[in-house]
Amino acid sequence: MKERRNADRRTQKDRRVQGERRKFERNTPDRRQQERRQAVRREEDRQQEEKKFDDQIEGRNSVLELLESGKDINKIFVTRGEKHGSINKILAIAKERKIIVVEKDKRQMDEMAQEENYQGVIAIVPPFEYVEISDILDTAKERGEDPFVIILDGIEDPHNLGSIIRTAETAGVHGIIIPKRRAASVNNTVNKASAGAVEHMKIARVTNISDAIEELKQAGLWICGTDVSAEKYYYNQDLTGPLGIVIGNEGKGISDKVKKNCDFNVKIPMSGKIQSLNASVSTGIIVYEAVKQRISKK
Repeated sequence: MKERRNADRRTQKDRRVQGERRKFERNTPDRRQQERRQAVRREEDRQQEEKKFDDQIEGRNSVLELLESGKDINKIFVTRGEKHGSINKILAIAKERKIIVVEKDKRQMDEMAQEENYQGVIAIVPPFEYVEISDILDTAKERGEDPFVIILDGIEDPHNLGSIIRTAETAGVHGIIIPKRRAASVNNTVNKASAGAVEHMKIARVTNISDAIEELKQAGLWICGTDVSAEKYYYNQDLTGPLGIVIGNEGKGISDKVKKNCDFNVKIPMSGKIQSLNASVSTGIIVYEAVKQRISKK
């Protein structure tokens, strides 16, 4: 009798274990499928975010710069009744270039806009055209100048990228190199932050920053890294001649691999409790030191 009860208990326990195992086996594929679906959705969202700004430029200054650059524009939308100030100039150039202009009411424009402050004008353009590193070097050759290039090692904030492009364009930099992965790419936010400077700057998008640096070295450029632990301050370093300046990620700085590929590294003096600067500010400081030295050498 006792043996039978024990056998029954074992049988019940085995059934419970088997039931739990079947439940786990049933749920596991469901869980895996759900995880796969979520991963697909995340990837679709990421791709959609990347495409979001590919063909739309907003804001008066940005659209005006785009028009004056001579680049292709498919169509320009303006808010109905907005025909004052710089809008008149935009409309005049668009008419001269035979670009289609469409008027829409404010509600329609608000729905179409991707930025809150689009200033009543939106231009539809082909996706941004990146160049090759050789195109950047050719630009320097055409100007009869030593190549002056900025290499961005993982700048993620599009506003920082836009500010850097603006600084680079005003300083006479021949081109900017950015990575394809884990970094901001050129979009409407970048265009607006650059105040339209994107339209005048050659930008190469590469798979590997270290390989790009090697290509620049082969072309005769000296590569200057920016690193808070460097021994030499930027103003004590010779920044004349063919030069590439590497700016690191907003949080991590330059990667170790890229740092090792630099010919030398410089730092900016820090006296406050915050021991770092915004990436675009750092770029401006070092780029304009190079500009100053080049002017003084002439």
